[in-house]
Amino acid sequence: MNHATTYHIGNNKNTRRKTATAVEQATLRVFKMDGTDKGCAGNPKRQTPICTDSHASNGFLKTTFLPKLKTDNSLQAGQEAGKLERDFYKSLSNLAKHYGIEILETKHLSYPYNIALSLWDAKTKLKNKVNHLENVQLIKEKKKTFLMTKESCNVGLTLYYIPVIPLFSMLKDKRRNKTAQLLLSVCSYLYHIVDVPYFRQEDSYLYWQYEMMSDWIEQDEVDVDDQNCKDELKHAECIGDLVEQKIYNRKTLTVFEKRLTHFKALDEFDTECLKMAKEAFELYTQYPAESIFRNAKPLHDDNNDYDAYEQECIPMEKYISFWADSDGWLSESLSECINNEFNEYGDVQEPQISKRFDGSPLSGNNLNFENRLFNVLDELIYLLNTYKKEKNGHIN
Repeated sequence: MNHATTYHIGNNKNTRRKTATAVEQATLRVFKMDGTDKGCAGNPKRQTPICTDSHASNGFLKTTFLPKLKTDNSLQAGQEAGKLERDFYKSLSNLAKHYGIEILETKHLSYPYNIALSLWDAKTKLKNKVNHLENVQLIKEKKKTFLMTKESCNVGLTLYYIPVIPLFSMLKDKRRNKTAQLLLSVCSYLYHIVDVPYFRQEDSYLYWQYEMMSDWIEQDEVDVDDQNCKDELKHAECIGDLVEQKIYNRKTLTVFEKRLTHFKALDEFDTECLKMAKEAFELYTQYPAESIFRNAKPLHDDNNDYDAYEQECIPMEKYISFWADSDGWLSESLSECINNEFNEYGDVQEPQISKRFDGSPLSGNNLNFENRLFNVLDELIYLLNTYKKEKNGHIN
């Protein structure tokens, strides 16, 4: 099989489906944002690095510089070094125990180099062990100093848009009907429990994108193919409503386990569908009421303005959704509009958790659910697009 994957709108080196190939232009164009993604994974094929001339000295590159402690005045003001050191090493011990890392002995060194070296060592070891570590910070809060870590799901610049027209076609396919019923239960779980937006709901981002395309068609006086565009849009709306009725029915979710138990794979495609559905059901069993937005990074905090930051950050509900299809004029036009809009943003809202090692009990929260769920979304999108290509004779 030729593998496809989710729709990328920028550089992303950590594609979740490792066997995936580049997205075909007919599925979705690939758009790159200006500059390098901040806080997101980058593409292995980055911009060509700027190098010095071949005759330039490389002695500088062979020099090792020891870490320096970066602090602001507020961290040092009114606090004795001894108290800071005691707080720091106690916090570091709790952090090391939580993440299972061995800390470097630095207490024999003088202040503040001992703290700087310990912090550098802890960051290095955590980055090698914790896949989604964003940063480690030394925090001063009132009279206490402690370490805080942030972990994020690095989704890159990927549109997790689940196409429903291929699913509808699969339901009418006698050979794949049982497979489609299984995927319907997966979609019902995503719809009811995970809270994935649906493009026919007026409060969803894509609903208004489709409405905008409808208005554009009505106002266009040049395009001679307007009728075909209108038909494609009407088809997307009609099929979207029909599929939503099916996944909205709670029975589709209650028979999920039964469908898994009685499903018999006919070929490799069915086997992959079954594997993905089992993972989705395990998530449903282990996290029966968890939404994909449960750990969404806040779009504001005490130090920034909500409206200003929202204009710079792509909210999760804009890049996760059900939509009609990934092929055709409508998909191409929508994708272009969405990418043009997203190119105006400078950040992406992602699932994120913070852990404070200040002596208070840790919540035990983690991003296992989100990481596994993104894999399910990625695989579901891939399978639906694979079926569509197989049905159209693109895959032998």
